[in-house]
Amino acid sequence: MEILRVHFILQRLIQLIPVVFGISIVSFLIIHLIPGDPASIMLGSRATPENVQQLTAKMGLDKPLYDQYLIFLQNVVQGDLGKSILLKQSVNTLIGERLGTTFFLVMYASVLSLLVSIPIALWSAMRKDSLLDNGFRTLSIFGLAMPSFWIGILLMLLLSIKIKLFPVSGYGKNFIGHLYYLFLPALTITCSLAPVLVRPLRSKIINVFSSEYIEAARARGLKEHKIILNHVLRNAISGTVTILGVNIGWLLGGSIVIETIFSVPGLGQLLINSILSRDYPVIQGLVLVFAILVIVVNLLTDLCYAWLDPRVDLE
Repeated sequence: MEILRVHFILQRLIQLIPVVFGISIVSFLIIHLIPGDPASIMLGSRATPENVQQLTAKMGLDKPLYDQYLIFLQNVVQGDLGKSILLKQSVNTLIGERLGTTFFLVMYASVLSLLVSIPIALWSAMRKDSLLDNGFRTLSIFGLAMPSFWIGILLMLLLSIKIKLFPVSGYGKNFIGHLYYLFLPALTITCSLAPVLVRPLRSKIINVFSSEYIEAARARGLKEHKIILNHVLRNAISGTVTILGVNIGWLLGGSIVIETIFSVPGLGQLLINSILSRDYPVIQGLVLVFAILVIVVNLLTDLCYAWLDPRVDLE
């Protein structure tokens, strides 16, 4: 089994090579698909003919397109994502300083979503078609329909400005501070992600409860809480992990908006600021990093699914 698992990982990593290559082309072409002269857009009011010519030569935009891509690809392979035009810093440094913040927020929101979704789905499944079940299903529909930025603004007005339980913005200085400052951003993402997890998890739990091995476990005299923990949740949670992994891309995209609303110093805020200032080297680097993160998370999701469900054939 271990040899099979290693073979599966190596096979997936090899399959990722053309995917990453395609992503590098897309991130490179971003700067060339923007209407107008990129150098003029970057310089803005400072776009004199001399400055435009100097920046064009500095960025290599005066060279043929395929030469520019080969230079960009060579730099990426060497781990060099370029230098920020506005901040005069290495893109690697800018991303490295903020990657931990975004990662912490995404993991925080994921754990919080599971802590909310699992009890709600279990209660709804155990009380199928009851008033409680219908109430949770209705809330799920509202959660799916409401934009995350609107939920964030409402939570900010209620819990930060009116009740003053949590800060409006910031990141904190230690682990406890991170948990405290990022609670509202994580809760905002949870309000949008939890409904996506609750509905399929509820259906899966209902199907598991009606299975023959659950009836056999009850016939053996096992207590209900042991049946739920050892049989129901173990078999139902695997599908939820898959759904969560598939939605990591959405989580990263959602974090861009949420980080901007709550002024969280992560990759999302960096991307928005770079777009507004036309800092294209940073935008290229962030697109590439976001895409690679999604790919890696999908690989980890496949492995977690195989670990949770031994019936999965890695071949």
